[in-house]
Parts: sequence; structure tokens; C-alpha cells
Amino acid sequence: MTKRPEEIALLAESGRLLAQVFGHLDRWSLVGMSTMQVNDLVDDLIVHELGARPASKGQYGYAYALNASRNAVVCHGVPSTAEILQDGDIVNFDITLEKNGYIADSSKTYLVGAVSQPARRLVQAAYEAMWQGIRAVRPGATLGDVGHAIERHARRNGYSIVREYCGHGIGREMHEEPQVLHWGRPRTGLVLREGMVFTIEPMVNQGRHAVRTEDDGWTVVTRDGRLSAQFEHTVAVTGHGVRVLTLRPEEERRH
Repeated sequence: MTKRPEEIALLAESGRLLAQVFGHLDRWSLVGMSTMQVNDLVDDLIVHELGARPASKGQYGYAYALNASRNAVVCHGVPSTAEILQDGDIVNFDITLEKNGYIADSSKTYLVGAVSQPARRLVQAAYEAMWQGIRAVRPGATLGDVGHAIERHARRNGYSIVREYCGHGIGREMHEEPQVLHWGRPRTGLVLREGMVFTIEPMVNQGRHAVRTEDDGWTVVTRDGRLSAQFEHTVAVTGHGVRVLTLRPEEERRH
């Protein structure tokens, strides 16, 4: 379950490349683009510019380089030429990248054009909830501490945490042990040890936490039709705290 220092170095390299992908996304004007256009550009960037592999392609039979989860889509949104990003949308792009046999996983919810204040508040709360979880990571802490920190922040801001999906260990495989729940009780669950690597990726709903899967077998939406937002980083437990392996350049100054 724990990784050797040389493995964490390889995971960090995959994370560094994945952060570059989001840096490119940050510069794109998303209004009017289809989610398939975004997918194809990300696929090309990962393969031809970064010399890596989109790790989601072929995983569980999935055919694309990313998930595009827009507005009431909680996760696993499938890119489509028919889905055009509109002014006022929020959309999460969840991307995995493999380099030298090791996988990094990260996601970010984007504000498309002029977004309403309630949607902006949700997105900001989801981002802060992820960071509350990350800050709880240290040797001797528990996964219950991490989940509790995330859910407490969401609830204090009037939001709910999706319970059907969670973070996960990661390394040579996209999904490894442990499962990382985004709710929990302090001082319960797995005790964290130096060398553990996993994702923290809370899905925060504007309304109730209940979700359903659409007929395509992939796309998960809120049952009440209200908005959902998500952020994700891959982290490693260090001797004294936590290292975010997918940290993006703009975050280095703030965290």
C-alpha cells in the first residue's frame, strides 16, 4: 500500500505533467466548445506534446481521455460533439495521465463565461473542501479525519457530499487501496503512514447528496437536478505531512 521514494518521484513526474494539462485548459476559451473538442485537444496534448498516455482510455472499456461533468452531472460525464459549453455553465474535467508506468489523477471545475453567484459559491466551497481534506493528511492521522474535515466544510456552507463515490489509492493502477471517503468521524478508519499515495476528490452538491446513473451506464447526475462541483488532487503522505503531487503552478503560491 505504501510507495518507495523512487515510486513517489515517478508519480510526481506524472503529476507535474498533468498539472501542465490543466495549465493549458486554463487558457482556453471554453464557451462554444463541445466537450468532445476539449477531450480531443487534451488527448493530443498528453500524447504528442507531453509524451504520456491518457490513462482513462481503455480503463473499464472507457474510450476517452477525460470525463466532462457539466452542471448537474456529478461525475463520469462522457464527452460529446453535441454537448456545447454555454455561457454560465460549470464543468468539471477529470483527467488521468500515465508516464513511465505511474498514474496521476486530478480534476478541476471550470466557470464557463459569466457564472451566477450561487454557482460560483458552490465551486469555491468544493475547492476549499478538497483542501480541508488535504490539510488533514499527515502520518498518524486517519482517513476518518480527512473525510470529517471535508464534510464539515461542505455542511457549514450549506452543501452536501456525494457518498457513492470516493477517492482511492493510486500508483501503477488507477484504482488501488485504500478507499478514501469524503465523510467520516475523527480518529476512525485507516491510520495514515508515510509513503501512502491516494486521491482526494470530493463531489459537493448544491442540494441533496442523492445521485443516479443515466442510461448510458456512465453519467452520474444529481437526483434533484441541482448543481454539483468537484476538485481532485493526488497526494502522498510524507514524514511530516502531505505532498500534493498534482499541484498546479497557480496553487504553489497559495498552498
